[in-house]
Amino acid sequence: MNRNMEKEAITKKLPESEISPNEVTIEVIEKGELDGEVSCSRKKAAPVNGDLLNLTTLEKTCKSKSSSFCSFFPCFACRSRGMSTLESILFSLSRAFCTPFAVFLQIQGCVICLLLALGWLMAAYVRNREIRRIKNSIKAGNSLAFLSQDINELEHSRQVQLPRVSVVMPLKGFGEHNFHNWRSQITSLYGGPLEFLFVLESTQDPAYHAVSRLLSTYQDHVEAKVVVAGLSTTCSQKIHNQLIGVEKMHKDTKYVLFLDDDVRLHPGTIGALTSEMEKNPEIFIQTGYPLDLPSGTLGSYCIYEYHMPCSMGFATGGRTFFLWGGCMMMHADDFRQDRYGVVSGLRDGGYSDDMTLASLAGAHKRLITSPPVAVFPHPLASDLSFGRYWNYLRKQTFVLESYISKANWIMNKLLFAVHCYLSWGFVAPYIMAVIHITSALRIYIKGYHQLEDTAFASGGMSLVILLAICTFIELLSMWNLTRREVTLCNLLSPEAPRLSLAPYNWGLIFIAMLVDNFLYPISAFRSHFSQSINWSGIRYHLRNGKVFKIERRNDMVPVKTDLGGKHLYGKKGAPQKASFLSSLGRNLAHWRRPKKFDV
Repeated sequence: MNRNMEKEAITKKLPESEISPNEVTIEVIEKGELDGEVSCSRKKAAPVNGDLLNLTTLEKTCKSKSSSFCSFFPCFACRSRGMSTLESILFSLSRAFCTPFAVFLQIQGCVICLLLALGWLMAAYVRNREIRRIKNSIKAGNSLAFLSQDINELEHSRQVQLPRVSVVMPLKGFGEHNFHNWRSQITSLYGGPLEFLFVLESTQDPAYHAVSRLLSTYQDHVEAKVVVAGLSTTCSQKIHNQLIGVEKMHKDTKYVLFLDDDVRLHPGTIGALTSEMEKNPEIFIQTGYPLDLPSGTLGSYCIYEYHMPCSMGFATGGRTFFLWGGCMMMHADDFRQDRYGVVSGLRDGGYSDDMTLASLAGAHKRLITSPPVAVFPHPLASDLSFGRYWNYLRKQTFVLESYISKANWIMNKLLFAVHCYLSWGFVAPYIMAVIHITSALRIYIKGYHQLEDTAFASGGMSLVILLAICTFIELLSMWNLTRREVTLCNLLSPEAPRLSLAPYNWGLIFIAMLVDNFLYPISAFRSHFSQSINWSGIRYHLRNGKVFKIERRNDMVPVKTDLGGKHLYGKKGAPQKASFLSSLGRNLAHWRRPKKFDV
């Protein structure tokens, strides 16, 4: 097209009747000479000798500030301002996130942050109250305040009257922290009769040789034995080991304490739990909760972040509705007589020990308590990968698929729905905030702030600032609770190397908050539709909330467990001597050398 044709094409307009059937539609840019405003006109043109000559205006000027279509689909006029298609979409999203519903979602996320901060603040108050009590008792002359508030209770005449306690510990595999954990448990300073039962699936478990070697060192000082439970057939292997341990406990045992093998006890933990049971016989179960010690990987921080919201339910200083299977003290007679169906409820299709017992407690209106001193250091594996975190999350969400009654099923589904809603309700504002921030940066860098249709950016940034303030308050409250629990653990275990907040990476903790809350609903929905889970090399299938099928295959056994990084089996299903001795030697050396997380 030559210059004359181009000029004629721009100026000449024909009626609709004169447009030929072969015409095409084009867009023409027009720029005002006075205001410099760019607009877009859509016109028809008929080709003449291969050139576009005849034009007729089809649509009036389209301006993005007045066109609803351009709010979501950038037109040619938007691009003519110098904006790329990606920028136009970005600005459209930011504008959409300023609508009333989107603003509601962002404010809702801020409210969730503040509610979490409030819960952690209340939990920190309970922990701090116990810290002050111990410190005041020490100032008053009770140097053994970490064992008992009243030093007179430590007299020999009272200690010999304490009831017998049996500690049942189901074992699976052997990892870097197990040696220290077991040692903290069997060296308890409880003054009454105390026995330990380490229960394993078989002698092929690497834990069998490790715990046998440890007990041989303390055989003259500790009443302990290793029990081989065999394979479970009607419930999870952990529950099966627990029930076998209860069958083997001493006939005079009054209280039974179930512990996970990754729990590190304080010297006075068993005495504190027993004292509360003696004071209030109405207590059905006493429990506690772990303080995760992240190893530095993102997976370990995700697990720490997953446990922190739950921890506020255990920091009540008394009655609670929550139960953690890692520490549960109960009346031994409840198992001997199968009161409230504790044995049958666990044995007949039970998958999760704590969820099953918590359901029974709720159904029979029995009391669950969590004393303020029941917080336990929980070191996570140094090589805890993100994949192992995902496996752990899958097991945690899968417990909501198990139930023992219709009421329990309804409660689990409510927890499922509420947790999923709150998780994505927590993450959504941060996704919107990224759009708002990116849009504002592009507007500032490219100079689009002079355009009227970018006024939405200020509203978006106001929401971002509000979210940032709420997030800071939330992280500050989480830090405060962690600080209180670290201080309490140091007071309760004065002989151990001190814990510190220094290794905690709060940048990774913030990322873990987003990752964990984003993945939780995905894991929960997958658990709901799969109805099966691989737990330490054993696949459990549920039907009507109960285990009905158990699969064991060598190809399902992971190399290590999720949290503790425990080796489950050696080659050919049994540990090799050299591998075990070197592992035990490394752990013994690690125990002798103080570490920042050793307690």
